[in-house]
Amino acid sequence: MAKRWKIRPEHATWGDWGEDDQLGRLNLITPEKVKQGIAEVKEGKTFCLSLPLDYPGGQVINKVRFPPVLKPVIRNDEPYFNYMWNKLNPNHTDIGSDDVVLLHTQYSTQWDSLAHRGALFDVMGDGNPQPVYYNGFRVDEDILIDENHNTNAKALGIEQMAFHGVQGRGVMVDLYSEFGEFPRKEVGYDDLMRVMEKKSIVVEQGDILCLWTGLDQMILRMKGNPDNSINEACAVLNGFDNKLLNWIIDSGVAAIASDNLAVEAVGKKVPEGTKGSNLPIHELCLFRLGVHLGELWQLCDLAKWLNKHNRYRFLITAPPLRLTGAVGSPVSPIATV
Repeated sequence: MAKRWKIRPEHATWGDWGEDDQLGRLNLITPEKVKQGIAEVKEGKTFCLSLPLDYPGGQVINKVRFPPVLKPVIRNDEPYFNYMWNKLNPNHTDIGSDDVVLLHTQYSTQWDSLAHRGALFDVMGDGNPQPVYYNGFRVDEDILIDENHNTNAKALGIEQMAFHGVQGRGVMVDLYSEFGEFPRKEVGYDDLMRVMEKKSIVVEQGDILCLWTGLDQMILRMKGNPDNSINEACAVLNGFDNKLLNWIIDSGVAAIASDNLAVEAVGKKVPEGTKGSNLPIHELCLFRLGVHLGELWQLCDLAKWLNKHNRYRFLITAPPLRLTGAVGSPVSPIATV
């Protein structure tokens, strides 16, 4: 089989775990890292890190993603919901309900798979950039959409992450206490290091980095009816800060999750006279490093508890749905402290 690439992007991990690797830096969550996470469990107290999956509500945050829609299964030619089985047999006393969900996989608390964001890159070194994803997997060969708009990530689908499992040591960085809700702060390397140094936070290879900005609190406060202020609030990472990008490279983080829309600032433009990504952290993490990104997590309760108890590490368990061929997935992470 012909190799998918001869040249890999700068700082990429392509091939580090084999030519066919589909896990990226999840490979760094070794049994030892799992045990490190388990060692952080002192109280046996758990926190749900997922928003209700019908939150944020509406489409203020993202115009193309919709809240879930629940419908009944059709059984015996009628909706199977509060279904009285004595219709079929008067001796039956059962009532049954089944439902179907139309779910935009990245509407609420989610993981991005490595098939969520790719790039045009000259993988063969022949001057002809190809549309590819992590480890050189190809558009229209590995990540597919047919004439009926059926999609299938034959490589890099979210089921790869699910089968591997996502459990290890989480590290919380509280940006909210430093920067508040307004004005929105674009956090660069120097800002992040200052916050981490204040609490002597250390991030090690294979850790899952969690960034609390306070946006989750706003979403919950708005009770499913957010206004546009939510798009201008709370800290976001500055993806155009090269020092910050280099820190992500050097840190060895296995994954990054935040309570905001995209971890980094959205709606930015590529600097004048250059070509590149308008979401540089996405491009670095998903395309080059193989670092999965979690978005719109509910981190507030955990972050406050950790602050109160002078802690920042915890066991995190966050597998996505084992949904074959999907490029993202809802997730209901659990933190245990």
